[in-house]
Amino acid sequence: MNTVFLNGEYLPADKALISPMDRGFLFGEGIYEVIPSYSGQFIGLAPHLNRLNDGLKALKIKTSFTLKDWLDICNQLIEKNDGENLALYIQVTRGCSLQRHHAYNNDLTPTIYAFTFGIPNAPLADKSQVKTYKVSTDQDLRWQRCNIKSTSLLGNVMHFQKSVEESTQETILFNSKNELTEASASNVFIVKNKVIITPHLDHQILPGVTRFILLDILKKYCEYAVEERVVSYDEVINADEVWLTSSTKEVAPVVAIANKEVGSGRVGELWLAAQTLFSQYKGHYE
Repeated sequence: MNTVFLNGEYLPADKALISPMDRGFLFGEGIYEVIPSYSGQFIGLAPHLNRLNDGLKALKIKTSFTLKDWLDICNQLIEKNDGENLALYIQVTRGCSLQRHHAYNNDLTPTIYAFTFGIPNAPLADKSQVKTYKVSTDQDLRWQRCNIKSTSLLGNVMHFQKSVEESTQETILFNSKNELTEASASNVFIVKNKVIITPHLDHQILPGVTRFILLDILKKYCEYAVEERVVSYDEVINADEVWLTSSTKEVAPVVAIANKEVGSGRVGELWLAAQTLFSQYKGHYE
């Protein structure tokens, strides 16, 4: 798995060179996506590419790439790299400027870089095999444009590091009103009295592709009620179930928050129902 795409060329990873004057390096000024594929089938490819283009528009980074161009790069990289299960990483920065300055020129040529890396088999809807999570909590101290999937991830990294230092696997974040936003690298769902709840989208929350797919599947095929609304800290701590969602986790059950068991401390029945439906229908979202 060593063939990458860089600015129109497919080349070995060790031959891919990017200028240190690139604004992505100097300012973290770019957009990225991570798209999973299993046996050559992408999950959520179109929503990922749509979000990529939305991010580029938000940062006013202009490329000549069409949807067909992006699709071709994605398919070519999967074909050129070995592996049953691969994630595709795409990053677009504003490009290289010979002068470091906070203001940017609109005529810069974006740097477009993409590569693949191996991922585990897709999670199974099986209580005995699913990876469970213990998580920390923290006040959300990131910037106020978290709806943009920016490469400027320092805030997320610092929050995630808290979980590492506390021997947990994620950190769930709350704003200054003690309202749930998301986790450092995941969206968050809770379950209470058989109602599935997640925060509504705004500037505090990344519009996760797995979140989108799961909500769509649940609203179409699930017997349980689904709500998108403000979720308080107390609701999270006292939830019957808590889930994390991301492209590589899919729907991951949380069994403890800040050393307090979630519900019974075991994987819940609604998680099983949700992951079963997700596994069944996710392939429809290419």
